[in-house]
Amino acid sequence: MKINTDGVLLGALASLPEASRILDIGTGTGVIALMLAQRYPQAHVDAIDIDGGAAAAARANFASSPYADRIVSHGSALERYDARQPYDLILSNPPYFLDSLKSRDARMQVARHTDRLFFVHLLDRAQRWLAPQGSLQLILPVALADEVAGQAEAGYGLVLQATIDVRSFPGQSPIRRMLALGKAPVDSLWPEGELVIYESRGVYTLAYRSLLTDFFLAF
Repeated sequence: MKINTDGVLLGALASLPEASRILDIGTGTGVIALMLAQRYPQAHVDAIDIDGGAAAAARANFASSPYADRIVSHGSALERYDARQPYDLILSNPPYFLDSLKSRDARMQVARHTDRLFFVHLLDRAQRWLAPQGSLQLILPVALADEVAGQAEAGYGLVLQATIDVRSFPGQSPIRRMLALGKAPVDSLWPEGELVIYESRGVYTLAYRSLLTDFFLAF
């Protein structure tokens, strides 16, 4: 999968003060994990992906980065991964084409399609692996974000710590919602509550450019 807006937004917005252990679930080629390693210079980052080719590409990218000594790629499905210590911050830009037409490309299907069982595994592992003040942070379509937040509270005892709505243009309905879920409330994760990408067609907002200026040479 190519670098996409959802991924870079999660990598730039995911936040937890003084996070020292971070897990990126479904890392692909490792973009989100690299962004978090850049933003948290003392943190150890684990990155997992079920696709062996993606995990190998992430491993090569990590080895070529300044963070090679504290970022590790694991080729593993979520349900088979063994977390030996709690994580402060768990991230995922998950597949979310629920109940939709399946791709003919098997690897693309794994990357882009899932079913509700994935979120069962994800919330179960978050409940087990998060540190007491830790946070699971996701970016999802709005309806699915609300469904996952309800499931997290009702089935796993996780609380909604914060949300941020992402809009393409001012005044439009949000196209994505970022969620922060955890065992306990966390103050001031995303005080703004929303992000608008474009001020007009082809013109990025100052907020979007400021958010990504440390990662995109164009900004």
